Amino acid sequence: MYHTPSRRIKKKKNDRLNLVPILDSVFILIFFLLLSAQFIRIFEISSNVPIVSPADPPPPKNKEPLNLTVEIAKDSIKLLTGNNQVEVKKFEADLEGNFPLEEYHAFLIDLKKKNIDEKTVIFEPSEDVAYEKIVEIMDATRLLEKTDETLYKFDKVEGDVPLEFLFDDIIFGNITS
Repeated sequence: MYHTPSRRIKKKKNDRLNLVPILDSVFILIFFLLLSAQFIRIFEISSNVPIVSPADPPPPKNKEPLNLTVEIAKDSIKLLTGNNQVEVKKFEADLEGNFPLEEYHAFLIDLKKKNIDEKTVIFEPSEDVAYEKIVEIMDATRLLEKTDETLYKFDKVEGDVPLEFLFDDIIFGNITS
């Protein structure tokens, strides 16, 4: 009589986990999360925060830095310059609360011509100024319009290079919470 060998009789147990149901549920969960997510557009206006550094300050330059500061109140914009923060120009808002941004922008262009290497401006808005007004003033400070005259900065490699921005490095000096 013929007997089957014992090793054929024993069935091997499948010791592996069945991961298919778990993977199915994960993919379905990801699909529902993507469908339920609300996609919004976030606009960013770049601005730097003042940094306190333990390093030594750079060596002094021959020319005093511009240190342009824009103090924004509900009814006026003050431009201050120098280490002593001397008021250079003041722009008053009209009766509706609108600032003369064209005049402000033209004054900044003249100031940039005299200080072509300066890029930094410090904004100090008061608490009662609307966010939209601050953004309008930032745009008038940062951007050169296509109708503005072209300003050039000398580069050792490329020669005269046209500037794309007026004062594009904006720092908020009085951050309140």
